[in-house]
Amino acid sequence: MSARALPELESNISADDFHALEEKIYKTIELLKSAREAKNIAERDAARFREQLEEREEQVEMLKGQVVALRREREEVRGRVEKILKQIDIVTADSE
Repeated sequence: MSARALPELESNISADDFHALEEKIYKTIELLKSAREAKNIAERDAARFREQLEEREEQVEMLKGQVVALRREREEVRGRVEKILKQIDIVTADSE
């Protein structure tokens, strides 16, 4: 583009066109700010959710351990109850 063409191009851009372009630029800047803020919020939320997930996973592991311990205890109690019932059967069978 020659140096003579620039003044012609500049004179072809009206004040309204320039104002419209300026408004579009400002809207774009505002959209960018909003998008960045939304991204920051989403990242904070994701970090919080990851932390909560880790806590829940720890709780699940603890509960699994408790379930295993309770099942073991239940089996022990069941064995003891069966032993007592056998002894009761023996005692009642002897007294008949």
